[in-house]
Amino acid sequence: MAKKTKIGLYGIGLDTYWSQFPGLRERLEGYLGYVAKRLQTNGTKVVNAGLIDNPEKARKAGEFFHSENVDAVFLYVSTYALSHTVLPVAQKANVPIIVLNLQPVAAIDYKKFNALGDRGKMTGEWLAHCQACSVPEIAHVFNNAGIPYDIVTGWLEEEYVWEELYSWVQALKVRSMLKDTRVGILGHYYCGMLDVYTDVTSAASVFGCHFEILEMDLLKLYRDQVKDCDIEKKIQQFEREFSVDPECDSQELHRAAKTSCALDRLVSEKKLGALAYYYEGTEGNPHEEIVTSVIAGNTLLTAHNVPVAGECEVKNVLAMKMLDLFGAGGSFAEFYAMDFNEDVVFWGHDGPAHAKIAEGEVGLVPLPVYHGKPGKGLSIQMSVKHGPVTLLAYVQGPGGSSFLLVAEGESVSGETLQMGNTNSRYKFPLSARDFTNAWAKAGPAHHSAIGIGHIGDSIEKLAKLLGIECRRIC
Repeated sequence: MAKKTKIGLYGIGLDTYWSQFPGLRERLEGYLGYVAKRLQTNGTKVVNAGLIDNPEKARKAGEFFHSENVDAVFLYVSTYALSHTVLPVAQKANVPIIVLNLQPVAAIDYKKFNALGDRGKMTGEWLAHCQACSVPEIAHVFNNAGIPYDIVTGWLEEEYVWEELYSWVQALKVRSMLKDTRVGILGHYYCGMLDVYTDVTSAASVFGCHFEILEMDLLKLYRDQVKDCDIEKKIQQFEREFSVDPECDSQELHRAAKTSCALDRLVSEKKLGALAYYYEGTEGNPHEEIVTSVIAGNTLLTAHNVPVAGECEVKNVLAMKMLDLFGAGGSFAEFYAMDFNEDVVFWGHDGPAHAKIAEGEVGLVPLPVYHGKPGKGLSIQMSVKHGPVTLLAYVQGPGGSSFLLVAEGESVSGETLQMGNTNSRYKFPLSARDFTNAWAKAGPAHHSAIGIGHIGDSIEKLAKLLGIECRRIC
């Protein structure tokens, strides 16, 4: 079970105000309590340090957040406050800061405010709505101190605000789970795909995950130990989760089921959260029996939160994992073709797919030849669910740079290629021609992960938390 995301929360105020404006502090603490209650959702723990109004309390709050090992600190600006109540917290907590510039309401009731008459009361009422006053000061200090932060501006019950805050919480959760992910690398790269070769050290530095180099011999050992009863259960799972083509040979089903059982054990024994693989070997090598029968099992793993990428596409399996953690799926894909008459691009791939984001049934079909790869066997035929989609690539660019490349579009209905592969038709705000040029010029590998829904904003937040750029094509 995934650990809860832990959010540090505190408000800032100015202790000079409390004696001047009775009741102001209690009112502002009430607003802070409202924020804490709404942040306390499933999978989120809120560590509330209360209203901080002087530097001594700020230092203690920072130490408190550090000891609680919070994933981020949400700073609620309750009224004007001095920046010396902010900097010590950020320095000691040493985690990303989200500044909550949230008024109590969308606008002050001007008539009611002016009817107060007493300018002292009017000042106290104004201070309860004076959140924005401190924000430039806070930003100035964070900029000069090199402290990462972001700002959410709005009012307490505004729907936009809570969509933003929950999106930040989700991005923090994904970042945390990425750090805990063990990524298996099985076999070797597809020779000559220079774009696919990955700097694993750089990837580990960006995401904090662990990479486990795996031997095909180990998978063969596990496969040799599979029992007949487990193979029968696996074939039953194929029949539950796939539409098994009647032309699938029983020997091929048996072969794929046996390999799927071995893959399950490999994932379990090595505690894998993702897997990239490819292997060829020499003709007649016993490992050929394995590598030509992995597609069905790898598709099952992908559908059950362990994404698998073929052609040893390590960068893309990380993109698939990110989409899966966001609940968007994450299927393995590449450019297939363009239809200039209908202004759509086709994306798809042979090999593993994310069955839970399919439009209709997921076909398990025979393939007489794996193009560009040895052997033949079973393959997956499906299209991605019609509606909004997000494409994601993790790019290792020039000069050791890393960034996430994102595009939002639509999976649309229409004719697709029934060739034993996964392929779908996609439309984007750009024309098919302009989208293809823009995506390619960003310099990703030729593979991409595709998920359902428009989650570019959440991915952008994740990139900020990871300390890398997010480039959005559309």
